[in-house]
Amino acid sequence: MKQNLKRIVLALTIFTSLLTTGCSNDNDDDDLLGNWIRKSAFDGPARSSAVAFIIDNYVYIATGYTGDAYLKDLWVYNSEGDYWEQKADFTGIARSAASAFELDGNGYIGLGYDGTNKLKDFYQYNPNTNTWTQKADFAGTARYSAVGFQVGGKAFFGTGYDGNYLKDFYQYNPTADSWNIVSGFSGNKRRNATVFIIDDKAYLGTGINNGAYQTDFWMYDPTTEAWTKKRDLNDDEDDHDDYNIARSNAVSFSMDGLGYVGTGESSKTIWEYNPSTDLWKEKTALEGSGRTDALGISINNRGFIILGRSGSSYYDDCWEFKPQQEQDDDDN
Repeated sequence: MKQNLKRIVLALTIFTSLLTTGCSNDNDDDDLLGNWIRKSAFDGPARSSAVAFIIDNYVYIATGYTGDAYLKDLWVYNSEGDYWEQKADFTGIARSAASAFELDGNGYIGLGYDGTNKLKDFYQYNPNTNTWTQKADFAGTARYSAVGFQVGGKAFFGTGYDGNYLKDFYQYNPTADSWNIVSGFSGNKRRNATVFIIDDKAYLGTGINNGAYQTDFWMYDPTTEAWTKKRDLNDDEDDHDDYNIARSNAVSFSMDGLGYVGTGESSKTIWEYNPSTDLWKEKTALEGSGRTDALGISINNRGFIILGRSGSSYYDDCWEFKPQQEQDDDDN
């Protein structure tokens, strides 16, 4: 009897081992694709809620909040040489949660919050002379946590928070130094949304409104000046994988005709968007700390996540994403 019992226990042990091995292999097959490579750390103070604009091969980063102070310093990252240099300080009031874009080879920063006031002033940076020039104030209400982007040679500020959640958009005309309201956005009001650009079209999503993460996702075509609603960020129709993309304070960038949204609310997850199928796919999570209020950078078909915070911890690290590589924990 004892020998039979031992045989039964041994058989069950072997079966359990085989089953566990099989499950392990299945999980290995489901490993997410993508690799993160640590780049040269930001030379300025660690911060969150900074802004960035891209000119040629250079990323310009300014303003932000350290947890103790609002900032106005400007730094440039040489993406080919992987190093940082300090440039002329931003001449507006130190702030966080501002908005920015590049237009005609110049950088622009406006809006934001200085610890007391919501702002609507607006400045141009000339990289050739390393100088700032104040321009016409933003035509909408003073606000922070709005989006700023340039697509198809047209530059915009929109959404944000002025004491109420907003959904209006304004286009900047650099020749006339003026702002014009742009109608037609049917999306929900929000702040802390994010935008990425693919093939001269802007894709806007995420953000928060009265404590609720926004799930609607939109494409803007500057040639028709029309917004088109895309698949919601929590869509699970057609037997596709359930999405978990809705969030606020996220970042985004684009590479090789695909868009990427990630981090936000101390998250590390990264999602890849294919505009030809209007579908999302989860990728390898950021290898650095989960974070919110970071920066997502697209430059010369490369994607980066820089800065941010988690609670009272502020970050100065810089990560480049390789979406088609296998994750390698030993290359950092």
